[in-house]
Amino acid sequence: MTSPPGDAPAEHLLRDLAPQVLAAVLRRFRDFAASEDAVQEALLAAATQWPRDGVPDEPRAWLIHVASRRITDHVRSEAARRRREAFVVSLVPPEQQIALAPDSDDPPEQDDTLALLFMCCHPALSPSSAIALTLRAVGGLTTAEIARAFLVPEATMAQRISRAKQTIKASGVPFQMPTPEERAQRLGAVLHVVYLIFNEGYTTSSGPELHRTDLSTEAIRLTRAVHALLPDDGEVTGLLALMLLTDARRAARTGPAGELIPLHEQDRSLWDQRAIAEGVALVTAALSRGSIGPYQLQAAIAAVHDEASRAEDTDWPQILALYGVLMRLSDNPMVALSHAVATAMVHGPRAGLDLLDSLDEDPRLTGHYRLDAVRAHLLERAGDHEAAIAHYRRAAGRTTNIPEQNYLATQAARLSDARQ
Repeated sequence: MTSPPGDAPAEHLLRDLAPQVLAAVLRRFRDFAASEDAVQEALLAAATQWPRDGVPDEPRAWLIHVASRRITDHVRSEAARRRREAFVVSLVPPEQQIALAPDSDDPPEQDDTLALLFMCCHPALSPSSAIALTLRAVGGLTTAEIARAFLVPEATMAQRISRAKQTIKASGVPFQMPTPEERAQRLGAVLHVVYLIFNEGYTTSSGPELHRTDLSTEAIRLTRAVHALLPDDGEVTGLLALMLLTDARRAARTGPAGELIPLHEQDRSLWDQRAIAEGVALVTAALSRGSIGPYQLQAAIAAVHDEASRAEDTDWPQILALYGVLMRLSDNPMVALSHAVATAMVHGPRAGLDLLDSLDEDPRLTGHYRLDAVRAHLLERAGDHEAAIAHYRRAAGRTTNIPEQNYLATQAARLSDARQ
């Protein structure tokens, strides 16, 4: 065993390993709910034992072993109880008894996360339930984080995830890579899932850090795996390009104290040029195939930003044109917010503010801090500092991400000080 991790217990390691362990246990036991329960018990045991005893040399294998033992013990205990009660029906079907054998031939280091990803996006589930379940099982997001990503109450999301687990169990979904036809049915949900995981990693919905590299890195890894499976799919390629082009700016997004640095103030020499080059090549190849989708368009917009050596060199007319096309393909309110910003950069802040007025009645944005933050920015550019201060403060009060909260409050204070 390695030495205990001290002040940084294996929290990140456990989060990284959780979907891999769940996939391995699920492949062996074929019961989603029981496998998830067993993996949660194994993670709890690790969180208790590893800081005291040290991280095992093979942490993934340790977790799989403990989770497998938990579920096997549960099956045996349940079988014994049923025998005592004189029930004849066995808990585990005969075909699954082989899977329970301790000498399983499953390769211990096989990573089944991609199979788990496609399984959670099974058509037996509604698209929203499939995405929610996958974010929980594969992405490792909490129910609260998923609820914020979907702009719904946490209780609503908890019920959705619970129903999804029950549906998976009742449908008898096999744990295996889908056929080409099944992949086509599930691909849209799969891409949406990894997109949301990346977004939560790039700008966390709550907490003291602006971003969570573990989530954004895992989203890129999963998208690379899907791209390797479907290299000619334009939207898969576009999504991978979008992630690379966006993540390339990560090192410049925060200052020495973790404070947020907006795009137009970032030190672009810190941007990852290798990731930018790969992203540009990918989106260029995807767009050349002729079938344009939302992820490709977002990647193209990110490429325009990344290719500008200075903020003032950004080709905003091209970005506005791309958003115009994207608006026709997407009903995402966040896209509409970005379209308003691009409009303001080309036609002036008042034009952007007029577009924001049409979003005030969108229930998906009710109480969302981004609408206030964008309005504050455009009001400041329009010279209405009093109104800008009010919206900066309102936005700061509505976000639960501390660096964003601090940035917005600082903007309000800056304008307030300038008026005195």
